[in-house]
Amino acid sequence: MEPIVVEATRGEVVEARHVVHAVAVRDDRIELAAGDPGLVTFLRSSAKPIQALPVVRARPDLDDEQIVLLCASHLAAPEQVAVVRRILADAPATEDELECGPDPTAIAHNCSGKHAGFLALCRAEGWETPGYRLLEHPCQQAMLQEVVEAAEVAPSSLVVAVDGCGVQTFAVPLERAAHAFARLASLEGGARVVGAMRAHADLLRGPVAADVVLIRALDGWVAKGGAEGLFCAASADGLGIAVKVADGAFRPVQAAVAHVLSLLGLDGSALGPSEIRNGLGEPVGELRVVGRF
Repeated sequence: MEPIVVEATRGEVVEARHVVHAVAVRDDRIELAAGDPGLVTFLRSSAKPIQALPVVRARPDLDDEQIVLLCASHLAAPEQVAVVRRILADAPATEDELECGPDPTAIAHNCSGKHAGFLALCRAEGWETPGYRLLEHPCQQAMLQEVVEAAEVAPSSLVVAVDGCGVQTFAVPLERAAHAFARLASLEGGARVVGAMRAHADLLRGPVAADVVLIRALDGWVAKGGAEGLFCAASADGLGIAVKVADGAFRPVQAAVAHVLSLLGLDGSALGPSEIRNGLGEPVGELRVVGRF
């Protein structure tokens, strides 16, 4: 299939068109592909549920809310920051040890939960915490190995770069990202991560976020968005999907995911098409899937 195209309209005028690559995988077999399933893309925050796995295994005392914040790209809501503080207290670690940078403070950074989890892992394993974000640190080597095992790729095939929050991020072909998500619940610690994300989905970001909407709309599903227009999700019966917007925009993701779900015979109506509203909350256009670019 050709890539998915999502149009953004304002009134009767098409203001923008977004090209979207998408793939669905089950049992290491591609069931649907639109565009390039081999497109190499950085996992960014979509990797967080995978990066949570070694933390959950090393710290079985973490509760479900704490596990969700390991996976979250949170908005620094009081209830989200309070859980990050609990992760740090239980590690034990301090806010000063967080290496995610000020946003405006480290604890308010949207990746502070993941970083707090890294500190908890370092404490459990007896690793020094300074520099835990660097590739040569045992913490990031553990994250690299976790992605390798989840995606079932050779370590030498991973492209490694630095994420927005300072830790390492790993690039894999889009179909390998879908494959990794399809396997998430079956990996050691994965059932706990998936269960926690489903039980406290709002803590992942907020109630209108695409991943939260999907989790609430589809029984048994789990999802996590990442920067630059990446979105990964998986069903309880082992179907994994990955969607990547070529221009890096996130706004067409919901409409594209809804379309992929419909092609798979699933109900994605809760995700799209999406209205575009102005600052007054008035509908002024929509995001809709169309034919070829």
